[in-house]
Amino acid sequence: MKNIGIGIRFFCVMTLLVGIFYPCLMTVVGQGLFQEKANGGVIVHQEKTIGAHLIGQKFVQEKYFWPRPSAIDYQPLPSGGTNLGPTSLVLKKKVDERVILFQKFSMEPIPPELLFTSGSGLDPHISVQGALFQVPRVVRARNFSEPQALFQLIQDLKESPTFGFLGEERVNVLELNLALDQKGKGQTP
Repeated sequence: MKNIGIGIRFFCVMTLLVGIFYPCLMTVVGQGLFQEKANGGVIVHQEKTIGAHLIGQKFVQEKYFWPRPSAIDYQPLPSGGTNLGPTSLVLKKKVDERVILFQKFSMEPIPPELLFTSGSGLDPHISVQGALFQVPRVVRARNFSEPQALFQLIQDLKESPTFGFLGEERVNVLELNLALDQKGKGQTP
């Protein structure tokens, strides 16, 4: 009987500590110190939510830069990868389909991140190489006469590795596409 009482008290203390106190503390700290990140970096334009800095979005029109493929079609609730291994015929078929898609626009070597899904399916960034690879397609789709302006835009929006050494230089796809739209909606930038 004594062990049951200890177990019940332990259960109650841990429920309060881990189930109520800790989540409340993390919410207060997140909202107090890191409000934009805690809320996903939501971008609102004219009282309408148009995206988030921290969550990848689906862009399929040729006039936009495309993000990494997503195994979950960019839905944040079931975040995760496919768990398809290197011998998977399903993975091979999907990658082959992406190769055919990108070869319609360029015969240059395709950056691997544009062929394979990410672990979360929600990566908001692509590498600088992945962005530069897409410039010819975006230039043709928007009838830009000066592709150099897009190269400069990518350089201007380039982010350094986290803490200077984690990861690689990258570009946020949503920010790049928003800046691209600001350049002139199909006009020469």
